[in-house]
Amino acid sequence: MEYIFETLGNLVRQTAFFNLTWGNFIMILVACVFLYLAIKKDYEPLLLVPIAFGMLLVNIYPDIIASPEETSNGVGGLLYYFYVLDEWSVLPSLIFMGVGAMTDFGPLIANPKSFLLGAAAQFGIFVAYLGAMLMGFSDKAAAAISIIGGADGPTSIFLAGKLEQTALLGPIAVAAYSYMALVPIIQPPIMRLLTTEKERKIKMEQLRPVSKLEKILFPIIVTIVVCLILPTTAPLVGALMLGNLFRESGVVKQLTETASNAMMYIVVILLGTSVGATASAEAFLTADTLKIVALGLIAFAFGTAAGVLLGKLMCLVTKGKVNPLIGSAGVSAVPMAARVSQKVGSEADPTNFLLMHAMGPNVAGVIGTAVAAGTFMAIFGVM
Repeated sequence: MEYIFETLGNLVRQTAFFNLTWGNFIMILVACVFLYLAIKKDYEPLLLVPIAFGMLLVNIYPDIIASPEETSNGVGGLLYYFYVLDEWSVLPSLIFMGVGAMTDFGPLIANPKSFLLGAAAQFGIFVAYLGAMLMGFSDKAAAAISIIGGADGPTSIFLAGKLEQTALLGPIAVAAYSYMALVPIIQPPIMRLLTTEKERKIKMEQLRPVSKLEKILFPIIVTIVVCLILPTTAPLVGALMLGNLFRESGVVKQLTETASNAMMYIVVILLGTSVGATASAEAFLTADTLKIVALGLIAFAFGTAAGVLLGKLMCLVTKGKVNPLIGSAGVSAVPMAARVSQKVGSEADPTNFLLMHAMGPNVAGVIGTAVAAGTFMAIFGVM
């Protein structure tokens, strides 16, 4: 009988209830809220579902992301090996390849002025960098945090890994992906605040047709120019442009389909769950995490505002030919930010169609954020 009670006692003590803290319960609740937003409200479920579930798992069973040194048998937890691929910048680069294979760069080629709107939206990154420095973060930590302002999760992970800010990688990645998913909530109030109804109703001229040759040459030329100036951007920009070359060349259909479908979704699962698993209560419920979340929101808001304001200036210069709303799409959240521009424009005028015009700044924003990351790496001498 004593043996039975001892066995039952051991089984009870092995349950998670004896190891959970109040912080774990808070993070489990946050994970459930994220799952609700993803499933019920359809807020970027592709991102939020794996991130939220990784968050849920690590706060119930922390050893799922334990390193080999932290375990009794010398074998790390399942999600630890996924996370290593984040640290090595493998998964962010593969995500960029998938994005390139899925995205039509035609709107950007047809309207090169979109590059200016994409560049303007990076203003938030440098605002967040200065803000992080003022809050007491080191220069490298501030740089890693600031990339959240581009609403670009893969680049945030890539830069944090390159700058050896692995202690902050989890909060940075979770904040970046959360803001990517919450683009439909955060951006519209800023867009409406900075534009008039008349400006939101502006209809833009149809974009010119882009030839197949232009679409083939574009990724090659961008790779050569950008990587010659900032070689450190090669893993991101090179992967993005390679994926797009698969798409536009028309001779590697199998590679295009693999990069934009099977590979892309596998990588999203690995990256999303491992990023979510970094959000343990011990790592996430800290003052630094709250600062990072606040700085990310400030950066994202400033980036959106800068894009819209430059759009207003272009509207003025072109005498009403540019709808300022497309400037908000200069952040890197592809294609969510472009869809938000379309949504806000169609609210003012249901016959207004801005999606293709907004895709130009949106694609430019992806390139711009990668360039911003490469610039920080060059400043700190990181290869």
